[in-house]
This record gives sequence, C-alpha cells and structure tokens, in this order.
Amino acid sequence: MTEALRDEEAELRPPQAGERRPDPLGRDRFPTRQGSLGRHGSPSLPGFPSPPGGHGPFWRHDPHRRRKQAAALVLLGTFLLLNASASVPTRPVTLNRITAIAYAIEAGQHQPGWRGGEIPYSWGGGHDEDPGPSLGTCQGYRGAIKPCPATRTLGLDCSGFARWVYHLAYGRDVLGPGNTDDHVKRLKKIPAAVAKPGDLVFYGKVGKRKVRTHHVGVYVGRGRMINALRTGTEVRIDRVTALDDLAGYFRYT
Repeated sequence: MTEALRDEEAELRPPQAGERRPDPLGRDRFPTRQGSLGRHGSPSLPGFPSPPGGHGPFWRHDPHRRRKQAAALVLLGTFLLLNASASVPTRPVTLNRITAIAYAIEAGQHQPGWRGGEIPYSWGGGHDEDPGPSLGTCQGYRGAIKPCPATRTLGLDCSGFARWVYHLAYGRDVLGPGNTDDHVKRLKKIPAAVAKPGDLVFYGKVGKRKVRTHHVGVYVGRGRMINALRTGTEVRIDRVTALDDLAGYFRYT
C-alpha cells in the first residue's frame, strides 16, 4: 500500500502547467506525465461493455489510446479462445483471465464499479468493504504531491488494484482486505524462473520472520507488470525493474 517513490521512465513527458484531467465521475484528476487524455467513448472489449456516451471524437484522434485498446482486444480475444469452456481462471502459456482483466483495466475499459477511463492512483483506494476504485485516505500519506489528494480522488493504490483484479478474475475477494503485507502472506512464493503472467510481483522484504513490503504489481510477462505506482500516475504498465527492491514473485493457490 506504501507508494513507490521512483522517477518515471524518461520517455514520458512532464505534466503541463495548470493541466487538469477529466474524471469519469466528475471528480478532480491530477496530471500525470503521460499527458492529458480523456477516456470516454472508447470501444468495448468482449465482456467489457462500453461506457455511457458511445464513441466520442477523442477516440478517433488519439492514436495512443487506439493502440492500447487494440492490444487489449487482441489479448482478451486470445484469452476467450483459449478458455472458452473454462469456469475458473486457468494458466495458458502466456495469457490468463487475470492478465486479460488487468490489460482491460489499464486500457480504460468499463468494469463493474467503474464507468470507464484510466484509473488514478489514490493512496488507500480500493480498500472499501467491496474491492474496486474508492476514495482514498490521507492517513500515513507521504507522497510528493501536496496537499494529499487521496480523499477526493476516486482510484486505487497498488494493493487495491491487485485485490480488484483478482476479485474480478476469481469472482470473489480472494486477496481480501489489507495492504501488501497482508496480501503476500496469503500467497505462495515461486522462483522467478517459473513465474507466469497473472502472478503477483512484490517489492520490499519478505522473510520467514519479518515481512515489510511496499508495492505490488500484476506480472504480465516479458519483464513487465501492470500496477498503480504512486500519486500522480494512473494504472499503467511498468518494467518489473522500475523499483530496485524486488522481493519476488507470488502465486495464489
């Protein structure tokens, strides 16, 4: 649940002065270094209906968003073909239900409890009784953006994102409430060599006597993860080397 404090990748542009970002539910959005992008009107993936309003003009003029949506469509379509008869999450070679859902969320697709659009990081977000985006808390907040925006930002923190993805994939709250320390104790550590997409990657220290973690992401293969990194960013794809204290890969069994 603790924010990851690492500079973003060099290729992401800095936020523009005074830039404000539209929120799907009308709340304030804080600028990220990915640009000011509206998210209504994006086409839906199979099983993920379009948000209200249909296909808006922004979609037609946003090549970056079109590429993300197309990639998510291919991933989810492949998953549906591989798992047409599956009733529980399975693990094909490179794709499973968990990664399909994580990609759809990252691409801004409508989900139960979310109208659609990119989901901002919110310290403590995703820890209501039911999994999913929620207003955060400023208790324990140590982010760089001041004053703390969490109590007016509808979104997710890192463990709230992982909890929601697994809830959507399994149909029940398998990770449960709590922060990254609580979640990692419910999982089984696996060697990096056998890690597969859909596993969770944790950061910090996980020992036999002491557990102190501060970040988690959904591993999607090829050294990448989908995660909610820190205040000022949105759910996105990062390399697993984005933080230098990798604790290991963990699997829900």
